[in-house]
Amino acid sequence: MADLADDGFPAPRLFSQGFSYTYDDVIFLPGYIGFPADAVDLSTRLSRRIPLAIPCVASPMDTVSEAAMAAAMASLGGAAAVHCNTEPHIQASIVRAAKSRRLPFVSSVPFFSPASTPSLSDFAGHDYALVTERGDSLSKLVGIAVAAETSSRAAPVSEYMRPAPRSASSSFDFEQAASFLADEGLDYAPLVSDDGEVIDVITAKDVERIRSYPKLGKPSLGADGKFVVTASIGTREDDKRRLEQLVNAGANAVVVDSSQGNSIYQLDMIKYAKKMYPEVDLIGGNVVTITQAQNLVTAGVDGLRVGMGSGSICTTQEVCAVGRGQATAVFKVASYAKDHDVPVIADGGISNSGHIVKALSLGASTVMMGSFLAGSHEAPGTYEYKDGRLVKKYRGMGSLEAMIKGSDARYLGDTLKLKVAQGVVGAVADKGSVLRFIPYTMQAVKQGFQDLGASSLQSAHDLLWSDTLRLEVRTGAAQVEGGIHGLVSYEKKAF
Repeated sequence: MADLADDGFPAPRLFSQGFSYTYDDVIFLPGYIGFPADAVDLSTRLSRRIPLAIPCVASPMDTVSEAAMAAAMASLGGAAAVHCNTEPHIQASIVRAAKSRRLPFVSSVPFFSPASTPSLSDFAGHDYALVTERGDSLSKLVGIAVAAETSSRAAPVSEYMRPAPRSASSSFDFEQAASFLADEGLDYAPLVSDDGEVIDVITAKDVERIRSYPKLGKPSLGADGKFVVTASIGTREDDKRRLEQLVNAGANAVVVDSSQGNSIYQLDMIKYAKKMYPEVDLIGGNVVTITQAQNLVTAGVDGLRVGMGSGSICTTQEVCAVGRGQATAVFKVASYAKDHDVPVIADGGISNSGHIVKALSLGASTVMMGSFLAGSHEAPGTYEYKDGRLVKKYRGMGSLEAMIKGSDARYLGDTLKLKVAQGVVGAVADKGSVLRFIPYTMQAVKQGFQDLGASSLQSAHDLLWSDTLRLEVRTGAAQVEGGIHGLVSYEKKAF
């Protein structure tokens, strides 16, 4: 009679054999299905005190996370970490912009003063512009300029601007704002905060576009009732000033951003931040070993970011010969962090929904994504055509291009005379809006959990730590067999 104990391996046994496994190297064996996929609960924690409805976090990269990504991810129930590869006051303004609304988008419409003489190009592709007394968000709204009505001659915008319609509150969520437009019979309305700041504009086109996406779920809201937005800092003395500005801007958590987090620089920053701002959750990293994690947990972190060299644009393992396969790293760090109530963020190596299932089932509480979200409408940058495809730039923060802007401090290279890249610059195809593809991705993750027999993220972790969850290593041939094969041609659509 077959021994059921020989049916796969529990994770501790599989990951104790001296091999560094990636997500593709391992496969889970199915469990028992006793519930529908829609019943799977993916709610989790980003850090000790920050709950999320979905386990998705946008990476603090300058081609991934700014205000539009932060607002969209929070509206879906996830979060984004605003990158620090810019001046502190600009990063703080990005955090404020994302937290100033309850809508799932940031349109970044231009502001003009009545005396401005904008050309059509000054509208930057927007149908409308906001006209205020001084041409900024803090002065009184006096009108709306319509791009289609812009004069071909150099005329002040005051000559053709429309009177400002009734304003919608910036605290309106999407359904409230949509109802406001419908009830007022408006094609557009400015969003204005309670203290009079002009935040943005919502249009009937925006409502139609968002209604074409899957229905928005439970948003990520902080104790202040605003979107949860996190932001990153470095480990240098100047970052203490950056930290202060981010806390004042309302950042719910701060990510100490370093490719190798087990350093005296990060430990000192963690201790300083926890002393000065104990109310703000602090996420440390990056780490891939238990020893690294132990040092950061002892210093006081509220979350651990795991991954070193696993990102699609990262060359740390190639250049520096350090790192770890992401599946092994996540499991090892999570096996320690769980005993200290510190959530693990699996950072890097995510290219499909199966990788998300694997990361979470190996002990992570969330996954942090860069390339998976790059190329979306919400990612910074502009689209361009390359070889007939619509693409956006995506670069590693260890690329020379990013280092020139200041990210070299992340790799402890800001004081070095010779700079060596640990990342590349590339391009990713247009993915559409995260408001569309993240809900479909989460549905696929729910189906993966269903196949495992896990009705929630906590259930998956219980199966893992009780050795009920079984895994095996896939050979190269098994990986080929597990993908699309044997076809002359095919079209792949995930949803």
